[in-house]
Amino acid sequence: MLRLEDVHTYYGSSHILQGVSFEVSKGKCVALLGRNGAGKTTTIHSIAGLTPPRRGKIVYAGKNIERMTPYQIARLGIGLVPQGRRIFPSLTVKENLTMPAREPRTKEAYKRWGLEDIYELFPVLKEREGNMGNQLSGGQQQMLAIGRALMTNPEFLLMDEPSEGLAPVIIEQVGEIIAKLKETGLSILLVEQNFFLACDVADEILVMNKGTIVWKGTPQELLANEEIQHQYLGV
Repeated sequence: MLRLEDVHTYYGSSHILQGVSFEVSKGKCVALLGRNGAGKTTTIHSIAGLTPPRRGKIVYAGKNIERMTPYQIARLGIGLVPQGRRIFPSLTVKENLTMPAREPRTKEAYKRWGLEDIYELFPVLKEREGNMGNQLSGGQQQMLAIGRALMTNPEFLLMDEPSEGLAPVIIEQVGEIIAKLKETGLSILLVEQNFFLACDVADEILVMNKGTIVWKGTPQELLANEEIQHQYLGV
């Protein structure tokens, strides 16, 4: 469903992604792990069109998207849960959710997400639908960021550090939510620093270091590979 081929992305003269190649199959969750500064968020931004690559191909559902604008990429069915949540603090919970609402792009058997579906997934958002975005806790803001992305009715979801700064009990809930989303047929690229969350939900793990993919395998293979854990993940 998504394929990166020899992607090179720069910030000015800084060469961040240095030949990144991988793919995410339809209905699968692939987790991208690595230390701070490894290039994980840049990978997300390259796919979403926020920081287009200078070289290489990004192919989504058979279409080259590396030269498309962010709004064009979003309209193809790619949703983004950004690092830091980036909800709108001056809008209510309900306004944050309804503002990006969009009908599904295709008639495939993906779950159709509406406001009541989001409230069923996150009951606390229903309770706080009149609260402003900046009146929510960190965990509630993360739920709102996920709900906002789902309201675009995506077929593919980019999730950038959804567990960042959250309490362990909320991280566990995030993992349960990702598992539920996989059941609906969504394809997911999950960028994470939480090693155990990624291993719980992903079908495949990619490890990134200094802008390159240095290892890939199953969660079980990574759990058994202490050398990779210590060298690249600090576990």
